[in-house]
Amino acid sequence: MPTPEKTSENRVAELSVPEQFAGMRLDQCLSQLYHDASRSRLQNLIRAGAVTRNGIVCDVPRTAVAAHDRIVLTLPPEKEVFHAAPERIGLDVLYEDDFLLVISKPPGMVVHPAAGNWSGTLVNALLGRDPEMAADFGEADPERPGIVHRLDKDTSGCLAVAKTPDALFRLSESFASHRVSKVYCAILAGHFREQSGELRNLIGRHPVDRKKMAVVRSGGREAVTRYRIVKMGSIDGVDASFAEIRILTGRTHQIRVHMSSLGHPVAGDSVYGGARRLPAPRQMLHAWKLTLPHPETGKEMSFEAPFPADFAAMLAKLH
Repeated sequence: MPTPEKTSENRVAELSVPEQFAGMRLDQCLSQLYHDASRSRLQNLIRAGAVTRNGIVCDVPRTAVAAHDRIVLTLPPEKEVFHAAPERIGLDVLYEDDFLLVISKPPGMVVHPAAGNWSGTLVNALLGRDPEMAADFGEADPERPGIVHRLDKDTSGCLAVAKTPDALFRLSESFASHRVSKVYCAILAGHFREQSGELRNLIGRHPVDRKKMAVVRSGGREAVTRYRIVKMGSIDGVDASFAEIRILTGRTHQIRVHMSSLGHPVAGDSVYGGARRLPAPRQMLHAWKLTLPHPETGKEMSFEAPFPADFAAMLAKLH
C-alpha cells in the first residue's frame, strides 16, 4: 500500500491499476488499493474532483478502470475529528430494522452537528438511542454516522438513516443512481398559471451572496424538479398554493430555489423570499413520501410522514 506524501497542505497518493482490477469501478478499485480512507470518503473525494485517471480528473465513482491506469488521489489535510455526544432525544420512528431506520424529522432539528448547532441534532439523538453506533461506523464517518441524506433545519418529514456501514454504502449508491423517490408538500406564495410543470436547469452558489444557492447559467449542477398544484386560494388574505413536488436530483435548497425562481417561494422562507410574500412560523416544506430499495434485501419500500401540526394548521387556512 503506498504511503501518501505531503505536498504543502494536501497529501497525494499515486497508484497503478493492477491487471486483475481491469474493468472494476473506480471507487471499488481505490478502496482495494488505498486503505487509509473509507469507500464512502473515497467516493466523496472522487465526486469532488480530487482523483485523476491518466492525468484527467475523473469525478464519476462508477467509471471503469483499465489495467495500468495511473490514478492520483489528492487528500485534503486531516482535520480534528469532532465526536458528537449522545443525547436522550425522542424520535418519531416510521420504520426500523437491523439495517435501516426511517424517521419523521421534526421542524427545527438539524441533521448533524456543525457550527452553531453542536447539540440537539439528529446525530446526537441517534447516538443517544444507540451508543454503539459511533463504534460501528468507526473512522468511516464519525461526525455523521449513518447519515445518508439531509433535510434543512426547518424542513420536516421522511429521513432515512443507515444502521450499518454496508447499509450506508448501499443507500448512498441508491441515492446517487436515482433509485430513490422523494415527494414533498409545500405551501407556496401566489397562484400558478400552470397546474403542473418541470424545472430543469443548473443550481450553484449565488454569484453575490455565497451563503445562498441560485439558478445559474454555468458552474452549477443539474437540478430537476416536478410540481403539481393541488389547491389554490388565500391565507389571511394573501394568495397561496398547496403543491406536491417531486425532486429527481438532490441539490442544496433545490425546492426552495426552484420555487423562488418561479416567483412562488415557500411560505415562511426567510432566505428565498417566502417570509416576505407569505409569513409563516418556519418554511412550510415537508418531505411527505420516501421510496427506496432496502439496503439489505433490495425490496422497494415506501414511507409517509404525516404533516406536522404547524403545517396542517396553515394548510387548513387555505381557502
